[in-house]
Order: sequence, then structure tokens, then C-alpha cells
Amino acid sequence: MSYGRREPVAGKRRVGREHVSTSSIRSLFTRWNKGLMSGDPARVLECYADDAVLLPTFSDKLCLTQEDRRRYFEDFLKMKPRGRIDCGRVRIFGDIAVDSGLYSFVVSDGKTVRARYTFVYRREANGEWKIVEHHSSALPASE
Repeated sequence: MSYGRREPVAGKRRVGREHVSTSSIRSLFTRWNKGLMSGDPARVLECYADDAVLLPTFSDKLCLTQEDRRRYFEDFLKMKPRGRIDCGRVRIFGDIAVDSGLYSFVVSDGKTVRARYTFVYRREANGEWKIVEHHSSALPASE
């Protein structure tokens, strides 16, 4: 199955006095993915704001607290996921950035799980970008 061409990750937007590039926003996925690959839920949770909403791929539970997210990632990390963005687009709106598209996870049994994703990031008062919304849903089976 082909997802089409990869979207370029280029450009900059001014946020306060700081220029924020789409590549710096995309690097937030890399940070999150490294947290997954570490197997340590605490490293993944560092990427999320305290008030974040997670609509996870492998659960029907809405995760509204860090404890909810911790429980989800404790289970998910048992699959030893390694993620990659297949195609997506980053858009920056001041102190908010949205990265949406399709991604894949290779898990411990060798299977690849493909999913839609949306990460919404917010620049915190200390300048750090955190996930405030994360929606991930498995792609339907192709015909």
C-alpha cells in the first residue's frame, strides 16, 4: 500500500523572538519515538503536558491524566514499538504546532501497524514544546 509522496518538512515561523522551523517541530516526534524505544514510560510521559489528551491506537480508553497515559504506555511499550512517520504535514500557529499524517510502528513480533496520527504541540512558558493532543488510530484494512 502506498501512502503517496512524503511531504517536505521545511519553512520557519516566528514565535515571539524565536524562529520555529517545521523540522524542529518534526524533531519532537523523534524525541517521543526515542522515549518509546527506551522502554521507559517516564521518558515518553516527559513529552506530554500535564493537561494533554491522548486518544491511543491500541486502547478504547481516553487518557486525560499522566497516570492514564502511564498505564497505557506501560502496556504499549511491552510491544517494543519503533515508529516512523510515513507522510505528514507540520503547520505552526504561534505557540501551537500541529503535525498530522500517517505513521507506522514495527512491534516485537515483527508486524507493522499503520495508523493515522495528529500531534498538537504547545510551547510552554519555559520555551519547551509539549504534546497537548495526540490522536492515533489504526488504518482500516485495505480492500
